[in-house]
Amino acid sequence: MDEASLRRAGLDYHELANVLEHKTFTACIAQIKPQRIYALSTKGTNSLFKSNFLTGDAFVLGPETRGLPKKVLALFPKPAVLRIPMRPGNRSLNISNCAAVILYEAWRQRGFKGASSSS
Repeated sequence: MDEASLRRAGLDYHELANVLEHKTFTACIAQIKPQRIYALSTKGTNSLFKSNFLTGDAFVLGPETRGLPKKVLALFPKPAVLRIPMRPGNRSLNISNCAAVILYEAWRQRGFKGASSSS
């Protein structure tokens, strides 16, 4: 990731992001030490809305055009591979929308911890 692409992706918020790059998926997980880890995939059989998220959970999303590689999906037990419910025949959401949906749902389940009282 170069600075220009990071600024473009982050728009007005890139200064607030703490971006870490890892050589491997295993190295990433070893460093962040999530409570639990979920994969988000159109191949998932469990709706993210039937999951109960905890503080410290992590979510893995793949490239927008093809999703997570099979070898990465194989690392997750089936209950940890989640999907966003979609109407039959509809295309999947783009990656930023998927991330927003799952992160907002996890935050909602945690009582919007850290939100301002004026919200």
